[in-house]
Amino acid sequence: MSIRRRRLDIPELPGGLEIPYVEVAGAQSGPRLTLLGGVHGCEYAGMKAVRRFVELVDQAELSGSITAVPVVNIPAFRERTAFVVPHDRKNLNRCFPGDPAGTYTDVLAHRVFDTFVRGADYLVDLHAGDLPESLQPMAIYDESPVGDRAREMAFAYATGHVVRLSPQESNIAGSSSAAAAAAGVPAIIAEVGGNGVLDGASVEGHLRGLRNVCRQLGMLPGAPEIPEGQTEHHGWVWMYTPVGGWWEPQMQLGSAVKEGSLLGTVSDLYGDVLYEVRAPEAGVPLFVTSSPAVAGGGLLLAIARPAR
Repeated sequence: MSIRRRRLDIPELPGGLEIPYVEVAGAQSGPRLTLLGGVHGCEYAGMKAVRRFVELVDQAELSGSITAVPVVNIPAFRERTAFVVPHDRKNLNRCFPGDPAGTYTDVLAHRVFDTFVRGADYLVDLHAGDLPESLQPMAIYDESPVGDRAREMAFAYATGHVVRLSPQESNIAGSSSAAAAAAGVPAIIAEVGGNGVLDGASVEGHLRGLRNVCRQLGMLPGAPEIPEGQTEHHGWVWMYTPVGGWWEPQMQLGSAVKEGSLLGTVSDLYGDVLYEVRAPEAGVPLFVTSSPAVAGGGLLLAIARPAR
């Protein structure tokens, strides 16, 4: 039974990099759970929840061990860079399991994955909406031979929405959860919070999810508190704008839309509409770009499909 503060040293990166993390060993044997926060540098609710969960967990009640990394993407955190690593502008959560011979982000992904994910029994990767992004709380898991266990974790997180992704979902290829699943590690990506805001309600949502997952895995005593009526979705459609301009959503996150429904418009700075965004199929919008400023080819929102 112990708590150890450690650092992952990555000297092969230009200028070197150290990533602080904490290892918590429980009083009884049990699973090895890894918690990652800050894979994206401005998603603060997940980072705070990892820090707070380590402070709150009772080692005497804990079965197994927890490896907790509050901020994975140190460069993006320091530079306040949304979504990408500033050195090469790659999205870290599209680069797992990484490549030791690749660019900065590939090397970072490789070292993080090999140190914290490979060899773990379970993974929870905590996210939130980044600076220009609002979202509905959700938990994401991947189809795989360990998918059933990941699905149980996703429902235990109790966000209200669970998204199952198939290997064909190319919009988030290289994610932490997909790479973990390929390595035989049940994993979820948990999204609570938005717009780079560190708010207490979102942190508490993550903490509730972590407590539930630990109970569901038998690492903490008691039964998880899972609400009825959570919605499962099978994949989603990401929508982009062909033109840049002023983006104005006209839909409600978490509320179902019909095929052909008007979701928003992109206009020029005079206010003339350049492009109407309509739903290509029925589903539920789960995240949206909240910034009015969008570039041509920019991501606007995602619609989750009903479970089949």
